[in-house]
Amino acid sequence: MADGLPTPADFRLHHRLRVRWAEVDLQKVVFNPHYLMYVDTAIADYWRALALPYEHTLAALGGELFVKKSTLEFHASAFYDDQLTVGLRCARIGNSSLQFVSGIFRGEELLVSAELIYVFADPVSRRALTVPDALRHTMLGYEQGADVVTTQVGDWSAMQSGVLALSAMEAHDAAAHHCVLRNALGAPVATARCLPGSLAADAVAVLPSLQGAGWGKAALAALSSTSA
Repeated sequence: MADGLPTPADFRLHHRLRVRWAEVDLQKVVFNPHYLMYVDTAIADYWRALALPYEHTLAALGGELFVKKSTLEFHASAFYDDQLTVGLRCARIGNSSLQFVSGIFRGEELLVSAELIYVFADPVSRRALTVPDALRHTMLGYEQGADVVTTQVGDWSAMQSGVLALSAMEAHDAAAHHCVLRNALGAPVATARCLPGSLAADAVAVLPSLQGAGWGKAALAALSSTSA
């Protein structure tokens, strides 16, 4: 960080967007509440980067995330049609809280810095709960550059349950070689298939809520490396 301010290189997660006309105010700059929406959209990308579908993951962990604090500090303005990058990282996980910090950039120029603090809590009583170890380890590992999925490659008998969790069985599945990626909770998130005698995969399936995060490509790459 230069002078204590973040740069794009300080973040592993980068969400890119283009300023829309509806987001500009009468001063011809982005209306200030939209910056918080930009960060919130990046949060959704963060969960996809963890290979954790937000709603199903929190239900499995028995809690919900509630915003306790959100702050924005403005350094410069964004204008209509600017291409922006929202950098995001989980900076700290306490007993029941998670702190995210963010920087919104135009190129290398920092426009807005942000902080969001969430509390993991019971969805009904809204009493704070301890952040589950699986979530804590996944987020902290991601920030340190660790893989957040496990890769399994094998024949149909070994991969069947994982493949069928993502797609219906097809005629060639039983004879094919398969790859399944599983997230930190052990749930299948992506699969790829290679037919006998072929060096290239001919079918890929990704959990719909995680599409666009590169998990299909990751499954293809893992399968190709074992088929080569």
